[in-house]
Amino acid sequence: MQAFYLGTRIFSGKEGLKEAMGDSQRIFLVTDSFLEQSKKSAYITEILEKEGKAWQVFSEVKPDPDTETISRGVCRLLEFRPDCIVAFGGGSALDAAKGIRYFAAGQGGGRCRFIAVPTTSGTGSEVSCFAIISNREKAVKYPLVTQELLPDAAVLDAGLVCSAPPGVTAATGMDVMTHALEAYVAAGANDFTDAAAEKALLLVKEYLPEVYRSPLDLYARERMHNASCLAGMAFSNAGLGLNHGMAHTLGQHFHIPHGTANAMLLPWVLAFNAFGSKAREKRINQTTEKYARIAALYGMDGFSKEESVWRLIRYIKQLVRRLGLPESIQGAGIERKCFEAALKEMAAAALQDPSTGTNPERCTQEEVIELFRKVYDGRGSRKEGYRYE
Repeated sequence: MQAFYLGTRIFSGKEGLKEAMGDSQRIFLVTDSFLEQSKKSAYITEILEKEGKAWQVFSEVKPDPDTETISRGVCRLLEFRPDCIVAFGGGSALDAAKGIRYFAAGQGGGRCRFIAVPTTSGTGSEVSCFAIISNREKAVKYPLVTQELLPDAAVLDAGLVCSAPPGVTAATGMDVMTHALEAYVAAGANDFTDAAAEKALLLVKEYLPEVYRSPLDLYARERMHNASCLAGMAFSNAGLGLNHGMAHTLGQHFHIPHGTANAMLLPWVLAFNAFGSKAREKRINQTTEKYARIAALYGMDGFSKEESVWRLIRYIKQLVRRLGLPESIQGAGIERKCFEAALKEMAAAALQDPSTGTNPERCTQEEVIELFRKVYDGRGSRKEGYRYE
């Protein structure tokens, strides 16, 4: 059965926050310490004061929110008893708010209204039913996937993104591309998710290089903010794939930013999904054909579907290089000894990750280990399906 669900109302611009809150009177604001200490959270609190709302701030969110942070947030929420949660920040703040709301509801906290206000263009968390919660002691990331995590409303304001440093812009932009490409070939893909993914990919191709070069270009920022949201719609319905399964564990073990991990993995996982590995028979399949369709959409189709996909892969590698992101795990500063010590554990975790469950191609632990090793060095042979020069 195919399905497409979009339960989040989307508002553009700061003025949308007031309408999104409706008649809510007690607001629990979830953000991070930087946004509070830098007074950027005043974007939210000024409106709350003007509207005469009661509010409380939970600003303990850190990158890759962990179970302890969620637990503290649940306690604070249950004490305050809000009728609305506003998540303000990047993917970590939005994921933390999702986790706090979800687990608080299980402890009698009720189901209060949930509004997401993203300050990065990357995660698509404002319209997704996904959240990633870390267990730092076990070096594991737990993806939560349920419609109960879906925000009731999202407020998109590109002005919030203009101050993002170039490195953050690059990494989050590649996260958008990865979301869209994985959703496009995921097990749950359909005409509706394909439409959202295709539009997101077109926007990324045109505007990601532009916002990297010109961070204050508000029009380009709006387009990337929309691309992130569209990709979020796509993967929330279609699922993700092996790229995210590998990125989650790679980031948890070596503290590589999520978008950066996705970027270095993407060409290799795309090649694996399109052509298989040296351990299995090569074939042109439905996944190959869909990637070739994106190549054609990008104006880089070749004389065959196979050649079209290779052109798409080369383009992605070149884009990662232009954005100044590392192209290999080694290039991210990870020592080989540390990498090899964690390799089997990472491969097992990637296979167990729910994101991998909707990958279009099944894979073995040995194949994931092989992929990780290729990404570590950043090179391989085209005969094996891994050359991008």
